[in-house]
Formats: sequence, C-alpha cells, structure tokens
Amino acid sequence: MQRNKLLFATALTLLLTLGFVATSVIGYFVAEDSLEKQIAEETLPLTSDNIFSEIERDLLRSILISSLMAHDTFVRDWVVEGEEDQEAIIRYLTEIQQKYDTTTAFFVSEASRRYYHPDGVLKTVSRADKADIWYFRVRQMNEPFEINIDHDTAKPTRLSIFVNYRVEDESGDYIGATGIGLAVETVAGLIESYQRRYGRSIYFMDREGEITLRGSGYHGPLRIQAQPGLARHATRILTSPSTEFAYERPEGGTVYVNTRLIPELDWFLVVEQRESAANARLLNTLIANVLLALGVTVLVLLTGGWTLRNYQRRLETMATTDRLTGAGNREAMEVLFEHAQRLGRRLDQPVSIINLDLDHLKTINDRHGHQTGDRVLRELVDTVSSQIREVDTLCRWGGDEFLILLQDTDAEAARLTAERIREAVARRNRLPESEEALTVSQGVAQCRAGESLDSLINRADQALYQAKRDGRNRVAVAESTAP
Repeated sequence: MQRNKLLFATALTLLLTLGFVATSVIGYFVAEDSLEKQIAEETLPLTSDNIFSEIERDLLRSILISSLMAHDTFVRDWVVEGEEDQEAIIRYLTEIQQKYDTTTAFFVSEASRRYYHPDGVLKTVSRADKADIWYFRVRQMNEPFEINIDHDTAKPTRLSIFVNYRVEDESGDYIGATGIGLAVETVAGLIESYQRRYGRSIYFMDREGEITLRGSGYHGPLRIQAQPGLARHATRILTSPSTEFAYERPEGGTVYVNTRLIPELDWFLVVEQRESAANARLLNTLIANVLLALGVTVLVLLTGGWTLRNYQRRLETMATTDRLTGAGNREAMEVLFEHAQRLGRRLDQPVSIINLDLDHLKTINDRHGHQTGDRVLRELVDTVSSQIREVDTLCRWGGDEFLILLQDTDAEAARLTAERIREAVARRNRLPESEEALTVSQGVAQCRAGESLDSLINRADQALYQAKRDGRNRVAVAESTAP
C-alpha cells in the first residue's frame, strides 16, 4: 500500500511538473509568436496611421488657409489696382500669420514679381535664382496648389513645408502665388512625442533613401542603404507605397519595420520596433511561470484533494467573472443566454438585451489616466447592478461595453430599464477630479425566436450606434420583429 502511494505520488508529481512546464513553455512560444504578429500587423501600422493622420490634419488645414488667401477679394483687388499700398498687403499677411499661427505667409505678384512677406518686400523673384524655381513651377502648373518642402525665403536656414496656391483674377488669368509655410520642426516634434510614448524609432526618408527627418532616438546612418540588416530591404521600401517586414540585426535581435509613402511630401514614414525588451519580459514570465508551476505542484501534493477542490472553484470564478469590474464576462454571458433562451421558450417569456457603452472613456483615460478610467468602470458596474433585478445578468463585453441580459422582459420593459440606468448613472457617477457627470449610451434589442446571441448582440450594437449618432446619453431600440 505504501509503495502504491509512493508510486502514485511520484507519478502525480511527474505529471503535474511536466504538464505545468510544458504548458509554460508552449505558452511562451505562443505568446512570442502572438507578440511578433501584434507588433508587425497591429502596433506599428497603428503608430504609422496616427502620425500620418496628424500630418494630414496639419496639411489639410494649411491647404484651406492658402485657399482662403488665394480667393480673397482683397488680394485680387489689391493686385488689379496696381499694388499701390504695399503696407496693406504686408498687414494682411501679418494678420494671416498671427491668426493661424503659421511659420510664414507670403504673396508673390506676377506683375511686379515682388515677394511680399509680413517682414516687408523680401525680394524680386527671378528665373536666374534657383531659390525661386518654385514660383515659376506654380506659374505653369494646372493644379490649383502644390505642397513642397523648401528653405524659407525669410529665413534660409529654416526648412519648411509650403502650400503654394495659384491666385487668379475674375477672368481666370494668373496674377500671382500665395500661401503659408509650416516649420518642419512641427513634424519633428510629433516624432519625438510618439517615440517617447511608444518607445519606437520613427524617421522620414526621401525616395533616394536619405534620412530627411528623425527623432533624437535615431543614431543610425543617414542612408538606409548603409544600415546593416536593413540595406537589403532598401529597394523594396523605396519602390512600394507601404511595406511591413522584420530583419535581424548583426548584433542580434529582431527589428520590425512598417513604412508608408506620404504623397504630399514625397517622403517615406518609417516606424521601427525592436523585440528585445518585449521578449525579455516574456522570458522572465516563462521563468516565473515554471517556478510557480513547481511551487503549485508541491502545494498540490501537500494539501491533497481539498486544495484541488478549492483551486477548481477559483478557476470557475475566474472563468466567468471580469477581474476589473466584478461583472460577468463573455463566457458567462454565452452560457446564461442559452439558459435564458431555453427558459423563455418553455415559459413563453420574452428575453431582451441591453448593450451599454460608457461615453468618452478614451477621453477619460487620456486626460485622467487609466487608473481613473478603471475606477469609473467599477463604479459604473455598481450603479448598473443597483438598477437591475437579481435574475438579470450584467457582463463586461469589451473595454467600455457591457451587456445586460433581461429575462421575462420585452423591448419596451428593457427600454424603461435602460432609461432608469441612464438617469442613475448621470445622477450618481462623477469624475473624481472634476465632478463632471458621466453618461452612457444604450442599445436595446428583444430576442427573436431561435435567434443566436451574435445576431441579437449585432442588432443591439446597431441600436447603440444609433444612440451615439443621435448625440449619446440616450437609449435606442432595435426592431423586435424579423424583417
């Protein structure tokens, strides 16, 4: 008997140890692969998209300002009347520069070829001057405007992004060029901001592979053709509007790269991230998991069946409860929905669902921090729980999205419940720092006969989107009958 117990204990120890270690190792490799895919397919493209969007925002604003200048009757009339009062156009350009906070504002007259600027008449443009080539290019082009990067006439050492706009009189004849300039340092500041925030290397390069603009964190060569490991991808980058790939550094470690062409600047935006820091955390996690596995094995052997039963209860709780808010999770909702649907069919009772979304959670996280956002979510769950019955179920479905399963409740009764929740949240929930009232938007849908959970949630989602489109802090109800 004693021998059998020893054999059983030994076999159990080996099985548990091997099982835990194997699970940890497999989990490590799965997590590593998942991390690589996330960096290559989600993280880097998202950073690239954000930077691209902010650059486009500034460019579109600049184009609008230049367009307003080009179509301003004051500018046209002043040119047609012979440019007599030069101080008038200088005051006008000064007001544009100050009002819109641009680096520079300018107007070049076709009749006199004078370059007007808030500082006065800077020069007379000439074909013989290479610095004035841009003007004669604008003079001949068919498009209403162009965007180019050039040195500022008022400050030749400053590189600026210019929006050059054609000015035409009422007959459509060309009478000059006007526009504004943005300092390239504005884009450089954007690079620094994203590098600090995301810990990635960000830089721009032209179609020849020259690094044109970079953040302080970049210390490599000024041509990608000279970067070890990246040089063999240079042709691929410079001939494609967008690419994503990974390469190995000579000193070891993988670098993930995402590139995209910004047509307005004719530059490539390059975002890089090294895997070393993330992989080190994964390796530390693996070691910790293995040590924990050994500890758990010993604990299991010492405490026996009682510990196993207790551990099982804890796993069941974790599998059905959202750790942050204490509400149910997706798995709990799927199980409870099937139960509610069967009960509803048997007793001929309606089943409804409320899709609840906290308005502006991202803004709260950005302004006050994620800890405040987490606290807001927990307090929201407390408020919602106080407004529903014990037979109803509240589950967290996503970051700021919750589902409420209502048994024996039709669409109208669910709407009234949602309204009660909306009013309670607006009355009770406040931001800790500002005491600003929080609001929720909700979509209500009644389950159709034989309808799946995915279909029901989709209809509730559509109603939620309608509530948001209508101004948020409101309730919208989906159609209850099948189309």
